[in-house]
Amino acid sequence: MSILLMMVPVALALGLTGLGGFIWSLKHRQFEDPEGAALRILTDDDIET
Repeated sequence: MSILLMMVPVALALGLTGLGGFIWSLKHRQFEDPEGAALRILTDDDIET
């Protein structure tokens, strides 16, 4: 039973850390261009002309 006294706060802290990271990524516009990476793979930058 004493392990629960340690594991519950640790689980809550990890969950809040993940939520904080998600909110940070939203505020810093990390999800601004969802189609850009899909279109960038189609361009061929390695060919020199």
